[in-house]
Parts: sequence; C-alpha cells; structure tokens
Amino acid sequence: MAVDRERVAVLVRELLEAIGEDPDRPGLRQTPTRVADSWAEFFAGVKQDAAAPLQHTISVSRGPAPDTLPSGAVMLRDIAFRSMCEHHLLPFRGRAHVAYLPGEEVVGLGALPRVIDILAARPQVQERLGEQIADVIATSLDARGVLVVLDAVHECVTMRGGRQLDASTVTIAARGVYGDPVARAELVALIGARA
Repeated sequence: MAVDRERVAVLVRELLEAIGEDPDRPGLRQTPTRVADSWAEFFAGVKQDAAAPLQHTISVSRGPAPDTLPSGAVMLRDIAFRSMCEHHLLPFRGRAHVAYLPGEEVVGLGALPRVIDILAARPQVQERLGEQIADVIATSLDARGVLVVLDAVHECVTMRGGRQLDASTVTIAARGVYGDPVARAELVALIGARA
C-alpha cells in the first residue's frame, strides 16, 4: 500500500494546530500537501520487496564472461543513502559500503544501491538497516560472505538533545566468512583507502 497522502496532509494540518500555528496562514497553506508528498518519497520502501533488484543474477562460471570470475570480494563503496529514524521521525543520512564474496552468482553493481534505497525508505534504525541489507544480499545471492558498513549522521543527534554537529554513527553487519573479524579486516581497510 502506498502512503495515504490525503490522510497525512490532514494529520499534518492537525499537528500544526497542535503546536499553536495557523495552518491557513500564507506560509503554511501548502505545508500539509508538501509534507505528504515528501513522506510518500521518504517511505516508498514500505511493503516493497528489497530482494527484487537482486533477482537478475549472472552465473560466474556459465555467464557471458567466465574469464572474469572474481577471486575475492566485490565491493561498492560510498553509496549515498538517507532514511528516517523511527524514534523521532527525523532524517539520517550517510554512506554505505557493501562487499560480498560471490558464490556461483553475481549481480550488476547498480542493484546494490537499489536494495539500500528500498530498505532505507522505511522508518528505520541504522543498526537494523545494515542487518537487513546484509540479510537480503546473503540470501538472494547465496554469497559466501557479506559485509555492510554504514556511516551516518542522525538529526536526532545533531539537531536536538546533545546537538553534536560532527558526530556520526558507524555500524557493521557481517554474514558468512566476514563474521570473522580477521577475514573482514582487509575489506574494512579498503573502505578507508583512497586511490
């Protein structure tokens, strides 16, 4: 089910009234509709199948380029993402770094950001988001190992409470062989390395 924009707009109007504002004043007249439109985008991943982008795999041994069989991990760094914290309904945004050790199947690299986009477009917490990304990749690709590192800035930390403007949160989710810290050390080093 898609976001009910009309209902969100009604509720935003009520929220504006609840904080003592006049939702009919010129600067706020369109706010309920604007918020409804933005929330439809922010929460577009609710009820979507995050594994769908990984359905079209390529066999590494029988595919179009068997001579390009990867001998190690496939990594995509610096995937920009944004999500909405389910605790305060404030945004958090950052970079995802995803690596997987292929089994027999690989996937086009563009599929990995789509998985992240779907899972991030839900009310989330960063820890669960990383775990969900790792689970979807591990199960959909039958990967021998998956590593997901998320580095994000949360507005519930930067804009309220302690107001730590430079604080970021880093989480790691690992599956398979990358559950071993020694096995994932090389990948973690590659995330920080720049050519």
